[in-house]
Amino acid sequence: MKGGYKMRIDGNGPVDRKDVFNKIQEAGGSQEAEKKKGIEKQDEKSDRISLSGKAKEISELRALIDQLPEVRTDKVEAVKQAIDAGTYNIDPRKIAQKMLEEI
Repeated sequence: MKGGYKMRIDGNGPVDRKDVFNKIQEAGGSQEAEKKKGIEKQDEKSDRISLSGKAKEISELRALIDQLPEVRTDKVEAVKQAIDAGTYNIDPRKIAQKMLEEI
């Protein structure tokens, strides 16, 4: 036989597919479990987080932004006063331009 491959046949009855499937699952399952154990051991030794100076700066800036109010009450109050006084004017061209930009 070329290539050194040998095939062994046990018994002369039909092959039970469920039995073959279960044996394959058992063999694959033990290999997967061993792989997971190896990965877990590596993870225990190598889990670390380090932030660069830029990442720390970004994190600090994000925290400052999160502290800002969502609504600029000073602007809202100024617009309300202008509407009440009848001095609030809008430019229809600017509104149309912004609408077209959104499309």
